[in-house]
Amino acid sequence: MLRIVNRVLLALTGVGLFLLGLAVLVGTFDLPARWGFGTPSWWTWRTPDDVLLTTADRVRHREAGWFWPVVIGALSLLVLLALWWLLAQLRRRRLAEVLVDSGDGVGALLSGRAMEDVVAAEAEALPGVDRARITLVGRREQPRARVGLLLAPQARPDEAVRRLRAEALDHARVSAGLDTLPAEAHLRAARRGPERVS
Repeated sequence: MLRIVNRVLLALTGVGLFLLGLAVLVGTFDLPARWGFGTPSWWTWRTPDDVLLTTADRVRHREAGWFWPVVIGALSLLVLLALWWLLAQLRRRRLAEVLVDSGDGVGALLSGRAMEDVVAAEAEALPGVDRARITLVGRREQPRARVGLLLAPQARPDEAVRRLRAEALDHARVSAGLDTLPAEAHLRAARRGPERVS
């Protein structure tokens, strides 16, 4: 859902900034006078000397005591929504708990962090894996695993991924009573400094 909101917001922001940039360029370069086209009556920037809000525009609604508080409130709401969107991007969507089928129809809750730690420990015990980082995402009934493996220089990536799937992830899936445990693995090679040969 957040991905769709991101795309819509970015598209609207991009279109708005593009149109604002065009409006500024039309006024700055005095294009209506140079190219001989007219602008609508509500158009703000007609010549390079025009401003966004003239003195007449600023004092026009002085009698209506509600106008400027509404404008400031709307802009404040827009800033709060932008901050919420930014925090939503930064927030880690880690799964707090996993629903384990206990066979009684109710189920039990397993800490997501505990399951991540166990899978990471088993993955780090695999040959050729220096470090493993596991993050559970998704819904607690259908978790997905994001796996980050730091491989030793002598490791074989295909073997590491095969054993990760057959051992660490499959053990976690069986112990949690899950039908499937989809995983996305990111592999990196550990950097080693040059060895001195004498």
